[in-house]
Amino acid sequence: MKYLLCTVVLFFATAVVPLTAAESSPPPAAAQSVHTTQTSAGNQVKPPTRKSEKQEKTALPAEYRSIGLGMNIDAVKEALKQDAVFGYRGERDVSLLPTENRSLIESAGSYFISRSWFQFYKDNLYTMIFKLNTDTVDYYSVYSKFCEKYGEPVSINPQRAVWEDEHTRVVIERPLIVKYIDLTVFNELLSQSTTEKATAETNRQNFIDGF
Repeated sequence: MKYLLCTVVLFFATAVVPLTAAESSPPPAAAQSVHTTQTSAGNQVKPPTRKSEKQEKTALPAEYRSIGLGMNIDAVKEALKQDAVFGYRGERDVSLLPTENRSLIESAGSYFISRSWFQFYKDNLYTMIFKLNTDTVDYYSVYSKFCEKYGEPVSINPQRAVWEDEHTRVVIERPLIVKYIDLTVFNELLSQSTTEKATAETNRQNFIDGF
Protein backbone atom coordinates (compact mmCIF):
# COMPACT_ATOMS: atom_id res chain seq x y z
CA MET A 1 0.00 0.00 0.00
CA LYS A 2 2.82 2.34 0.89
CA TYR A 3 4.46 1.51 -2.44
CA LEU A 4 1.25 2.28 -4.33
CA LEU A 5 0.90 5.69 -2.60
CA CYS A 6 4.45 6.72 -3.60
CA THR A 7 3.78 5.76 -7.19
CA VAL A 8 0.65 7.96 -7.34
CA VAL A 9 2.51 10.99 -5.85
CA LEU A 10 5.38 10.58 -8.32
CA PHE A 11 2.94 10.42 -11.25
CA PHE A 12 1.27 13.73 -10.29
CA ALA A 13 4.63 15.45 -9.74
CA THR A 14 5.87 14.55 -13.23
CA ALA A 15 2.62 15.69 -14.82
CA VAL A 16 2.52 19.08 -13.06
CA VAL A 17 6.12 20.16 -13.85
CA PRO A 18 5.78 20.20 -17.68
CA LEU A 19 2.42 21.90 -17.42
CA THR A 20 3.87 24.70 -15.25
CA ALA A 21 6.80 25.21 -17.62
CA ALA A 22 4.45 25.37 -20.60
CA GLU A 23 2.29 28.05 -18.92
CA SER A 24 5.26 30.21 -17.94
CA SER A 25 6.74 30.44 -21.50
CA PRO A 26 4.62 31.93 -24.30
CA PRO A 27 4.54 30.07 -27.60
CA PRO A 28 6.94 31.27 -30.35
CA ALA A 29 4.19 33.08 -32.25
CA ALA A 30 3.08 34.94 -29.13
CA ALA A 31 6.66 35.90 -28.26
CA GLN A 32 7.18 37.24 -31.75
CA SER A 33 3.96 39.24 -31.48
CA VAL A 34 5.07 40.75 -28.15
CA HIS A 35 8.47 41.68 -29.63
CA THR A 36 6.83 43.31 -32.64
CA THR A 37 4.49 45.31 -30.41
CA GLN A 38 7.34 46.52 -28.23
CA THR A 39 9.40 47.52 -31.25
CA SER A 40 6.50 49.44 -32.75
CA ALA A 41 5.59 51.13 -29.47
CA GLY A 42 9.19 52.07 -28.70
CA ASN A 43 9.96 53.26 -32.24
CA GLN A 44 13.19 51.27 -32.14
CA VAL A 45 13.26 50.56 -35.88
CA LYS A 46 13.18 53.42 -38.37
CA PRO A 47 13.30 53.14 -42.15
CA PRO A 48 16.45 54.58 -43.74
CA THR A 49 16.12 58.18 -44.85
CA ARG A 50 17.28 59.08 -48.36
CA LYS A 51 18.09 62.55 -49.50
CA SER A 52 15.90 63.72 -52.31
CA GLU A 53 17.47 64.55 -55.64
CA LYS A 54 16.68 68.24 -55.11
CA GLN A 55 18.47 68.28 -51.74
CA GLU A 56 21.60 66.81 -53.29
CA LYS A 57 21.91 69.59 -55.88
CA THR A 58 24.20 72.55 -55.25
CA ALA A 59 22.55 75.85 -54.33
CA LEU A 60 22.18 78.27 -57.23
CA PRO A 61 25.30 80.46 -57.46
CA ALA A 62 25.36 84.24 -57.05
CA GLU A 63 28.96 84.56 -58.15
CA TYR A 64 31.30 83.62 -60.96
CA ARG A 65 34.99 83.08 -60.27
CA SER A 66 35.89 85.81 -57.74
CA ILE A 67 33.03 88.20 -58.56
CA GLY A 68 29.64 88.01 -56.82
CA LEU A 69 26.35 89.84 -57.00
CA GLY A 70 26.11 92.56 -54.36
CA MET A 71 29.81 93.50 -54.47
CA ASN A 72 30.54 97.22 -54.67
CA ILE A 73 32.12 98.65 -57.79
CA ASP A 74 35.60 99.13 -56.30
CA ALA A 75 35.74 95.50 -55.16
CA VAL A 76 34.68 94.33 -58.63
CA LYS A 77 37.35 96.47 -60.31
CA GLU A 78 40.01 94.97 -58.06
CA ALA A 79 38.79 91.42 -58.73
CA LEU A 80 38.82 92.06 -62.49
CA LYS A 81 42.42 93.26 -62.31
CA GLN A 82 43.44 90.01 -60.64
CA ASP A 83 41.75 87.74 -63.22
CA ALA A 84 43.00 87.98 -66.80
CA VAL A 85 40.12 85.88 -68.17
CA PHE A 86 37.90 89.02 -68.16
CA GLY A 87 40.30 91.24 -70.12
CA TYR A 88 39.72 94.26 -67.89
CA ARG A 89 41.69 97.35 -68.96
CA GLY A 90 41.01 99.72 -66.08
CA GLU A 91 38.89 102.85 -65.75
CA ARG A 92 38.35 103.19 -69.51
CA ASP A 93 36.08 100.14 -69.31
CA VAL A 94 33.82 101.90 -66.76
CA SER A 95 30.93 104.13 -67.81
CA LEU A 96 27.98 105.85 -66.16
CA LEU A 97 24.55 105.00 -67.51
CA PRO A 98 22.02 107.77 -68.21
CA THR A 99 19.73 106.46 -65.49
CA GLU A 100 20.42 107.76 -61.99
CA ASN A 101 22.50 105.55 -59.66
CA ARG A 102 23.60 103.17 -62.40
CA SER A 103 27.00 102.38 -63.87
CA LEU A 104 28.49 99.76 -66.15
CA ILE A 105 31.79 97.97 -66.62
CA GLU A 106 32.22 96.51 -70.11
CA SER A 107 35.38 94.65 -70.98
CA ALA A 108 36.73 92.61 -73.85
CA GLY A 109 37.53 89.05 -72.83
CA SER A 110 40.21 86.57 -73.66
CA TYR A 111 40.23 82.95 -74.81
CA PHE A 112 36.97 81.69 -73.32
CA ILE A 113 35.03 84.94 -72.69
CA SER A 114 34.54 87.23 -75.66
CA ARG A 115 32.99 90.07 -73.67
CA SER A 116 31.73 90.83 -70.15
CA TRP A 117 29.21 93.32 -68.76
CA PHE A 118 28.83 94.21 -65.07
CA GLN A 119 25.88 96.45 -64.19
CA PHE A 120 25.64 98.35 -60.89
CA TYR A 121 22.80 100.02 -59.06
CA LYS A 122 23.58 102.28 -56.12
CA ASP A 123 27.21 101.16 -56.43
CA ASN A 124 26.37 97.45 -56.01
CA LEU A 125 26.62 94.76 -58.68
CA TYR A 126 23.23 93.34 -59.66
CA THR A 127 23.82 91.85 -63.12
CA MET A 128 26.74 89.95 -64.68
CA ILE A 129 26.64 89.02 -68.37
CA PHE A 130 29.26 86.90 -70.10
CA LYS A 131 29.39 86.34 -73.84
CA LEU A 132 31.39 83.15 -74.28
CA ASN A 133 33.59 82.30 -77.22
CA THR A 134 31.72 79.64 -79.20
CA ASP A 135 34.96 78.59 -80.89
CA THR A 136 36.21 77.27 -77.56
CA VAL A 137 33.02 76.57 -75.56
CA ASP A 138 29.69 75.13 -76.75
CA TYR A 139 26.16 75.68 -75.47
CA TYR A 140 25.41 72.04 -74.72
CA SER A 141 28.50 71.61 -72.51
CA VAL A 142 27.61 74.64 -70.38
CA TYR A 143 23.93 73.64 -70.21
CA SER A 144 24.80 70.07 -69.18
CA LYS A 145 27.11 71.28 -66.41
CA PHE A 146 24.39 73.55 -65.00
CA CYS A 147 21.88 70.68 -65.02
CA GLU A 148 24.38 68.41 -63.29
CA LYS A 149 25.12 70.94 -60.52
CA TYR A 150 21.83 72.80 -60.07
CA GLY A 151 19.14 70.48 -61.42
CA GLU A 152 16.74 71.03 -64.30
CA PRO A 153 15.93 74.64 -65.30
CA VAL A 154 12.63 76.17 -64.19
CA SER A 155 12.06 77.39 -67.75
CA ILE A 156 13.48 76.29 -71.09
CA ASN A 157 12.87 76.96 -74.78
CA PRO A 158 15.02 76.77 -77.94
CA GLN A 159 16.54 80.19 -77.20
CA ARG A 160 17.34 80.00 -73.48
CA ALA A 161 17.27 78.06 -70.20
CA VAL A 162 16.52 79.69 -66.84
CA TRP A 163 17.41 78.64 -63.28
CA GLU A 164 15.90 80.65 -60.44
CA ASP A 165 15.50 80.75 -56.68
CA GLU A 166 14.24 83.36 -54.26
CA HIS A 167 17.20 85.71 -54.77
CA THR A 168 19.00 84.83 -58.00
CA ARG A 169 18.26 84.11 -61.64
CA VAL A 170 20.79 82.47 -63.96
CA VAL A 171 20.14 82.40 -67.70
CA ILE A 172 21.94 80.65 -70.55
CA GLU A 173 21.06 82.08 -73.96
CA ARG A 174 22.01 80.95 -77.43
CA PRO A 175 24.40 81.17 -79.13
CA LEU A 176 26.19 81.37 -75.76
CA ILE A 177 25.55 84.08 -73.17
CA VAL A 178 25.43 83.45 -69.42
CA LYS A 179 23.64 85.94 -67.13
CA TYR A 180 23.57 86.23 -63.32
CA ILE A 181 20.84 88.53 -61.99
CA ASP A 182 20.05 89.75 -58.48
CA LEU A 183 16.26 89.38 -58.44
CA THR A 184 15.72 91.72 -55.50
CA VAL A 185 17.33 94.65 -57.30
CA PHE A 186 15.96 93.62 -60.68
CA ASN A 187 12.37 93.61 -59.39
CA GLU A 188 12.92 96.97 -57.71
CA LEU A 189 14.14 98.49 -60.97
CA LEU A 190 11.28 96.88 -62.88
CA SER A 191 8.79 98.45 -60.49
CA GLN A 192 10.47 101.83 -60.85
CA SER A 193 10.37 101.54 -64.65
CA THR A 194 6.65 100.73 -64.60
CA THR A 195 5.96 103.72 -62.34
CA GLU A 196 8.04 106.04 -64.54
CA LYS A 197 6.22 104.90 -67.67
CA ALA A 198 2.85 105.46 -66.00
CA THR A 199 3.92 108.94 -64.89
CA ALA A 200 5.21 109.80 -68.38
CA GLU A 201 1.96 108.63 -69.96
CA THR A 202 -0.06 110.72 -67.47
CA ASN A 203 2.02 113.83 -68.27
CA ARG A 204 1.60 113.19 -71.97
CA GLN A 205 -2.16 112.88 -71.65
CA ASN A 206 -2.35 116.03 -69.50
CA PHE A 207 -0.40 117.92 -72.18
CA ILE A 208 -2.78 116.74 -74.93
CA ASP A 209 -5.81 117.60 -72.80
CA GLY A 210 -4.55 121.17 -72.56
CA PHE A 211 -5.45 121.93 -76.16
